[in-house]
This record gives sequence, C-alpha cells and structure tokens, in this order.
Amino acid sequence: MVGFLLWCVLFVLCWPLALLALVLYPVVWLLLLPFRLLGITVTAVFALLAALVLLPARVLRGR
Repeated sequence: MVGFLLWCVLFVLCWPLALLALVLYPVVWLLLLPFRLLGITVTAVFALLAALVLLPARVLRGR
C-alpha cells in the first residue's frame, strides 16, 4: 500500500517518470529473479549443512 501511495505522489509530481517506473518495474523484477533464486538456494544449502552438523546432538538429546 505504501508503494502505491508513493507511486501516486510521484505521478502527481512527475507523471512521465511515474509511467517510466511503472513500465520498467517488471523488467527490473525479471532481471533480479536469478539473484533471488540464488539467494534461496544458498539459504537452503546452509540450512541443510546446519541440520547435518546438528543431527548427532539432536539424536543424543532425544534419548
């Protein structure tokens, strides 16, 4: 909601820039998508490594 309100203010102040931002937003989102996927993958790998390292402690604590 805040983003929409900021865009409305930008539209009132400078409508060509607001329209340019509206058109370029999907392009920027598509360009940044691989980096988001890479971040998700790295986070998942670190979570897996942490789970493997902590597995013996969890098994011993379960007794």
